[in-house]
Amino acid sequence: MSYALPKLLFPVAGKPVLEQTIEHLSSFGVDEVILAVNYLADQLKDHFGEEHHGVRIRYSVEPQPLGTGGPIAFARHFYNKDETLLAMNGDILSEIDLSAMIKLHKSSNALATVALHPVDDPTRFGVVRLNEHSRIREFLEKPKLADAPSRLINAGVYLLERQVIDRIPEGRKVVIEREVFPDLANEGRLCGYVHSGTWFDIGDMSDFRNANFDLLTSRASDKVILETGANASASAKLTCPTLVGDCAVVEDGANLGPLAIIGRRAHIHRDARVAGSIVFDDAEIGSGATIEDAVIGNGVTIGRRVEIQHGSVIAGHARIHDNVRIAHDVYVHPYKEIDQDILSPGHVV
Repeated sequence: MSYALPKLLFPVAGKPVLEQTIEHLSSFGVDEVILAVNYLADQLKDHFGEEHHGVRIRYSVEPQPLGTGGPIAFARHFYNKDETLLAMNGDILSEIDLSAMIKLHKSSNALATVALHPVDDPTRFGVVRLNEHSRIREFLEKPKLADAPSRLINAGVYLLERQVIDRIPEGRKVVIEREVFPDLANEGRLCGYVHSGTWFDIGDMSDFRNANFDLLTSRASDKVILETGANASASAKLTCPTLVGDCAVVEDGANLGPLAIIGRRAHIHRDARVAGSIVFDDAEIGSGATIEDAVIGNGVTIGRRVEIQHGSVIAGHARIHDNVRIAHDVYVHPYKEIDQDILSPGHVV
């Protein structure tokens, strides 16, 4: 999916993740953000321009991907030397109380503070051992379950003093969690702020689906949401929880939900069915089509009477011709045109 659309523009419960992040930052008084971008940077610039929700946006365009720490060093010329830097991973969505996190950071005399979040399976993340004074004593990247010192993971939000930024090597890829944080932990200058509220990682398609449906259910478990300008026919059946985005059209006899998220300006034609699925902006679902537990990318065209089964992903701007059947767990890459059935799982490149 991210071949055709930056992950920062992936919609979660109907709104791109970066829009939600910037709006959350704005609620804590943040008035400027710096986006470290590389691949598909122009799409982000076209989408946001120089401002969103009262927040100024500046772009640090990297010549090549620089990991999690390299972009922080690369953009250092943007920073005010006297201010603490708030750095965030782009593929997370959270409602961290930044005021409380900053208060802990300042009171603990830390050089860096990492937001932490408890999870059942920490093996995919950076895991910490936290002492009673909120100091991180150990920082392990993606340990085996038996070796994990806790269930507290790196939530991808950091407060960094200038001394930390100066430790990040310039001009190469740097993984800050491996090259900088362990030394800070050994020095007793790395703190952890535990956040137990809303937090989603959308790093892979399974995480992305779970984030969408968890957030939709938490916000609208017993209702259908029609966003501004959405037009759903009176004869369409919409089962909660379902969200229909801005200016989307749902025609006669269409059947949406439960767990249907329809993007902005999408068009669901007569008698189509969409359930357990996410339809991105500007997609078109043909009459009589059935979309079950799938993801339909931005600008995709689905023909009439098409069947797309669970676990399948149709990436941006692909076209599926009339009467095609796509089996479970098929990944159709961006801009592909499919005019024959695909009956076995796999990638169509």
